[in-house]
Amino acid sequence: GTLVLATTAPLVIAPAMNQQMFASKVVQSNLSLLQSRGAQILGPASGAQACGDVGPGRMLEAKEIIDLLQAQAANERIDLRALRGKVVVITAGPTYEDLDPVRYLGNRSSGKMGFAIAQAAAAAGAEVSLIAGPCALATPAGVARIDVRDARSMHAQALSAAPTADLFIAAAAVADYRPAHQSLQKIKKSSDETQITLVKNPDIIADVSAAVHGKAKRPLLVGFAAETETVLENARAKRVRKGLDFIAANHVGPGLGMEAEGNALVLIGADSELELGYANKSLLAKRLLQALIPHLLGSRQNQSTETLPSP
Repeated sequence: GTLVLATTAPLVIAPAMNQQMFASKVVQSNLSLLQSRGAQILGPASGAQACGDVGPGRMLEAKEIIDLLQAQAANERIDLRALRGKVVVITAGPTYEDLDPVRYLGNRSSGKMGFAIAQAAAAAGAEVSLIAGPCALATPAGVARIDVRDARSMHAQALSAAPTADLFIAAAAVADYRPAHQSLQKIKKSSDETQITLVKNPDIIADVSAAVHGKAKRPLLVGFAAETETVLENARAKRVRKGLDFIAANHVGPGLGMEAEGNALVLIGADSELELGYANKSLLAKRLLQALIPHLLGSRQNQSTETLPSP
């Protein structure tokens, strides 16, 4: 303890303990207090433990710790101070479309990418609103969180927040369809097969784009395109179709994108494509914001992207 008090070096902690100890209120409270004082907590991992229990508490492997520390060093070289005072709106996570009181249609988005962007922007001094679908993630410090469940609720919140934003980033994985009818009672199993009629959900980022198109002041609009094939081609077409300034394209699959800690993005604009590379989502969020800053600082007055396609 006295050694830590006597140094000005950054404090990094890699916890290692029994899963029940780690889950205790005392340990969680102490970790939160340490983080509030600037300590960085790495891990722990989850898995089999020496005592025979299974759960969170295993110390990260040495290589994982080294990789995270290297990423932290890279983080510290990224200057996002130009975001101070900017109004940033971010959508994140999945949407859940209810079938009945116990079932829903959803997707595998964890929300980690959008939350990481919100955290980085808020840490840089931006005024951040995070419109979050169902996510088991803590709200980043300094972020105003708006919780929603389905696409229509996220759509309403996004349209309300976008007009006053300087930067709007749509990182949420929004359900394209919802059940045409939501049962008020649990649907009972009655046959070997069943059919569910789906209807289209509103296109949130396209509607935001249409709403601010041609305005004297409009936000820089950034979307995400998670694809399993022909990633760049699909993303380029999506950017133009939805009237966006930029789109961040990423390949989803094992170890990448949804549910994963790491990601790889290509930021595509009207006349530029920038590889942001593979990194953990915290570092990647900072790289993305760093790449957007020059465009955000340019005059947004009377600017618009390419002519929007007819509906």
